[in-house]
Amino acid sequence: MADNTITVVGNLTRDPEIRYTAGGQANAKLAVAVSRRWNNKQTNEWEERTSFFNVVVWGEMADHCSESLQKGNRVIVTGRLEQRSWETEQGEKRSVVEIVADEVAPSLRWATAEVKRTERREGGSNYGGNSGGNSGGKSGGGNSGGRESSNEPAPAYDGFGDEEPF
Repeated sequence: MADNTITVVGNLTRDPEIRYTAGGQANAKLAVAVSRRWNNKQTNEWEERTSFFNVVVWGEMADHCSESLQKGNRVIVTGRLEQRSWETEQGEKRSVVEIVADEVAPSLRWATAEVKRTERREGGSNYGGNSGGNSGGKSGGGNSGGRESSNEPAPAYDGFGDEEPF
């Protein structure tokens, strides 16, 4: 079976649009413009083509995107392609292919970012495989090493110890 994973790097064309389902689940819609530039060998001139991708982000990561990202930010999105179909009020059939994000992060190629770790919400769904619950690209926390869950929360681990790694 083929893998349905896509990664796009581009700029947000608008601020994230956050909404909540009737059950309180957050979802955000992003629009990412991806430009490709090349030198046309026949005309010896630079040409550019831009593609636009709709991205859907679910759960806590949607909240993080809404709080952290804005129009113009360069982002890296990894997810899967999904086709969604519906019928308009006028009876017209519509269909769209969108990226359902597994990860969204700011690109640090031409920018810097401050990453703040958030506490995981209890009882939240990890829809779409988002294990870290933050848009900074770090994941972890939670149970590790096969340890059984207990009523005590696991100590927070930010990936940095007090000692130097060498």
